[in-house]
Amino acid sequence: MYNTGLILNRINIGFIAALVGFTSSVALIYQAAVNLGADLTMVSSWIFALGLGMGVTSIGLSLYYRVPILIAWSTPGAALLITSAQGFTINQAVGAFIVSAGLITVSGLTGWFEKIINKVPQQIASAMLAGILLSFGINVFNLMQQQLFLVLTMLIVYLVCKKIMPSFAMLAILVVGTTLAWQQGLFVIPQLEWTVSELIYIEPEWHFAAALNIGVPLFLITMATQNIPGIAILNAHKYRPPISKIMTITGLVNILIAPFGGFAINLAALTAAICMTPEADSNPNKRYWAAVSTGGFYLLMGIGALSLMTLFQSLPQALILALAGIALFSTIGSSLQHAFIETQYKEAALMTFLVTASDFSLWNIGSALWGMLAGIITIAISHFVGKAREKMQQRPSLVIEIPPHQSN
Repeated sequence: MYNTGLILNRINIGFIAALVGFTSSVALIYQAAVNLGADLTMVSSWIFALGLGMGVTSIGLSLYYRVPILIAWSTPGAALLITSAQGFTINQAVGAFIVSAGLITVSGLTGWFEKIINKVPQQIASAMLAGILLSFGINVFNLMQQQLFLVLTMLIVYLVCKKIMPSFAMLAILVVGTTLAWQQGLFVIPQLEWTVSELIYIEPEWHFAAALNIGVPLFLITMATQNIPGIAILNAHKYRPPISKIMTITGLVNILIAPFGGFAINLAALTAAICMTPEADSNPNKRYWAAVSTGGFYLLMGIGALSLMTLFQSLPQALILALAGIALFSTIGSSLQHAFIETQYKEAALMTFLVTASDFSLWNIGSALWGMLAGIITIAISHFVGKAREKMQQRPSLVIEIPPHQSN
């Protein structure tokens, strides 16, 4: 017999994850598409293609592996397009999208990416995850400067519900937050005309400069700043799906949706963490249903892209960001605990956490990858110094024997 309350909670968590993922970066996708000459109809095609790819893969992979595998669009990739796609046509950009997707597929088929990731200690991955999510947790309290009553009430409701009905804590703060926002005049439901979006085919044009300036950087950024944190989130929650197969599938689906504006899809990080919290389900083996729910909302998001963009943009930003931050409290806490649980890796985990939590960026690569590298370098230095000290201690000391003085 099905638990209606539990099903509603999974749907609610899926809605929150989709809402956060959509509203947090849809403006970047809009700007990237417009910069390439797209009109509003073509922008909706981009969202439709991405929603279709994300929804089908999230639902399919989660159900097949019974693990909360959430696929999202590449937010840093969208930001990259705004700056790197200038001077190229939309057809050349689509050709570059396919190049990036092809490289992701190859990395999955060869298995080299998974082999590298598996050599990274789990404490480093957990520290990186905590660093990535830290700003979202802190932002809950920063938002109180803008909307004190709204955010503080949501926080209090969360703390109370975590004690008396933890499975429905997120549902409670969503209802309370939306109601308060409406009462305060922060949320006005717009007049909507629900229309079904259309997929518009864009003929790819193969251009070497576009592949070099868009395709290759898009691949590197997607792998470094999206897939690596996505894997870290899975590992932190003790989920071990076959990463190479997932990379292959997302790469192939990416190739299919690229001609319609699907520039890059990858393992989700932030939204995936929302689906893996105890609020999604007290049983970790059942949390994949939250990812399935999110995938369903991604499909709906794509189908009604034009209408949903208007509706979601009307929600107050403080409500969306507070929902995201509060939903990630549990993940931040468990990640920090796991990162510093072993003395052997504490220094490396600290370096990873601090660098990742910073705003450090170099060569268009964000702090997540640099944080992981900082932790690995710290471990390497510690290992090298330790080995050198052992050799010094094992080396026999030089003793000079002076013959006794013989008197005549």
